[in-house]
Amino acid sequence: MTRRVAAIDCGTNSIRLLVADLDPAAGTLVDLDRRMRIVRLGQGVDRTGRLAPEALERTFAACVEYAEVIRELDAERVRFVATSASRDAENRDEFRDGVRKILGVEPEVISGDEEAALSFVGATREPAGTGVVETPYLVVDLGGGSTEFVLGTDRPEASRSVDIGCVRMTERHLRDDPPTPAQIAAAITDIEAALDQVAAVVPLERARTLVGLAGSVTTVAGIALDLPAYDSTVIHHARLTLDQVRTVTAHLLASTHAERTTIPVLHPGRVDVIAAGALVLRTIMERTGLTEVVVSEHDILDGIAWSEAETPVGE
Repeated sequence: MTRRVAAIDCGTNSIRLLVADLDPAAGTLVDLDRRMRIVRLGQGVDRTGRLAPEALERTFAACVEYAEVIRELDAERVRFVATSASRDAENRDEFRDGVRKILGVEPEVISGDEEAALSFVGATREPAGTGVVETPYLVVDLGGGSTEFVLGTDRPEASRSVDIGCVRMTERHLRDDPPTPAQIAAAITDIEAALDQVAAVVPLERARTLVGLAGSVTTVAGIALDLPAYDSTVIHHARLTLDQVRTVTAHLLASTHAERTTIPVLHPGRVDVIAAGALVLRTIMERTGLTEVVVSEHDILDGIAWSEAETPVGE
């Protein structure tokens, strides 16, 4: 039975909407509307512990837009999931109240473990999966505030969320334009320490296929593939080698903000944080010894949609 659902993923850097028709029995998901707005909800959260007024204003404006799309497409169920930034903020109730007023649903500020599980489902639920037969998968969802690691084959077997997202790493370390070698080294030390935490609970050495999710990974893929414009059909399930990721990372870390604005596939809202995102991805690949990453356009947003489609009617 096909169900029309709406999923909203509100992260540290972006807020995204998916309205889709899903058939759990057939395992099919058909997009009706998929869109993203860069709102930088996590602006300054790592330093202040609070959501900035202007960040809340940008996020609520996107919610108004999304509410209209959901009404027009007549989704029968809506789930709003909020992740790292709103999880950490002292004034998260202000965020929740605003979302509830606009969309009529309670925003769920989920744990890192649940975020990881939804990301795994989103990346692996479609029948074709990643097109790769070697398992277990290590699914890495590289966000703005945090990065989730999930190991599994048919289901998540181990997971960990750590605070090494692209916004957080930029604000903590990569402050100059371009960043200094000392700043880059400090960021790598921070990332490595977080990977120690991951390795304590996720057996990274068991992974056979690395699946990379979210905007930093897909953007690195677009740059590596030298695309003239962002094309999700080319990026979805693209395979990048470690050498390609190293090349892109070195280029981004050596570039100024102005130089990065000329990259065709780079969304303006990611210009200042993409170098940190690429550095996180490179460090993960080097640490795990996995020399290839399979890039997926399907991620936590799709996982949220599947969770609603498979919820019994009436609940």
